[in-house]
Amino acid sequence: MAIEKTSYPKDKIKILLLENISQKAIDNLQQAGYTNIKAFSGALSEPELIREIKDVHMIGIRSKTNITENVLKHAPKLQAIGCFCIGTNQVDLKNASLHGVTVFNAPYSNTRSVAELVIGSSIMLIRKIIDKNNAAHSGKWLKDARGSFELRGKTMGLIGYGNIGTQVSVLAEALGMNVIYYDELTKLPLGNAVPAKTMKDVLKKADIISMHVPDLPGTRNLMNAAAIKQIKKGSILINYARGEVVEIEALAEAIKKGDIGGAAIDVFPVEPEKNGDEFITALQGLPNVILTPHIGGSTQEAQENIGVDVSMKLVNFMDSGITYGSHTVPPINLPKLDGAHRILHIHKNVPGVLSEINTLLSDAKINILGQYLSTNNEIGYVVLDVDTKLSKSATALLKEVKGTMKVRLLY
Repeated sequence: MAIEKTSYPKDKIKILLLENISQKAIDNLQQAGYTNIKAFSGALSEPELIREIKDVHMIGIRSKTNITENVLKHAPKLQAIGCFCIGTNQVDLKNASLHGVTVFNAPYSNTRSVAELVIGSSIMLIRKIIDKNNAAHSGKWLKDARGSFELRGKTMGLIGYGNIGTQVSVLAEALGMNVIYYDELTKLPLGNAVPAKTMKDVLKKADIISMHVPDLPGTRNLMNAAAIKQIKKGSILINYARGEVVEIEALAEAIKKGDIGGAAIDVFPVEPEKNGDEFITALQGLPNVILTPHIGGSTQEAQENIGVDVSMKLVNFMDSGITYGSHTVPPINLPKLDGAHRILHIHKNVPGVLSEINTLLSDAKINILGQYLSTNNEIGYVVLDVDTKLSKSATALLKEVKGTMKVRLLY
């Protein structure tokens, strides 16, 4: 990897990595010249994070670290947040945007790992392997075919047909299953999958129901007591999506009554902070239930893919100003212009900013060799390539523009 020369020495750019982020990410950052890295194996509490982040330029987190408004207020030098996971709900995106902080994640890197585990759990549950395994471990022999079935010919019902849902669809169909799905958005089916008009249609027809929805106000307790009652008797429920999606107590009651034939749950409304902490759920001790500690995407391949994906996004942003894949700063994917200096300008999205930028630079006889602009509801992002001899003057002028949030002379 070629090391780009930036105006700010790379060895002075401080990077904080939390929650045992893949060594692949550290290797990529170091190969790009970013060597000032401090890493922690676990998450930090808000007070601890505030102490650590005050001089940090980039931070990498996973799902347990919360970047709140209060944390952002104490991070004046922060340029970018890398979420080394699928989601970004642990970051206050609105306030990150208002602070001009770019937020990246890896929305596709562990989809295969989750999809394979859904299929694996489906086989284990439909064959009632969990109960037979527990009996064998306790010294009891349960050789019995009653209640054990093949996946072939059964119906997989998917609630949510995004990146992971579609991969589950392909794998399930390859095993001879029929696939139906429901998604609020119109999604074209892969293979022979059939879209359903309502979620209720899926719940009534599917032998196995797998949840693949994000954590949004409209999806919390989506699978509540009323929805669980609509599930075909004896069917299996799998949730490798978000902990707030399934009402755990209602599911436990349905399993005790025999209405639900089994469940695999990997995510929970409240999860322990670290390994070894006590974990309690109403599903413990119930028959034909698989409980796992939020490890749907936790494979070596997935963590390495995530490490590569997010670290490269951070490097591209710091080296070239590229924000493709950002959830806060408007996405710009731009080429490098030789023979010029590049300045990044993040500002509030108010009328007249671009006009003021161009006027200030024009009055100062500073020629703009290249200009790239994108906006969202909150902020605007301008990348300017200017004459190398006048870049310091241009940077000083850009800091005077009304609504300016961040200005950085990149190279």
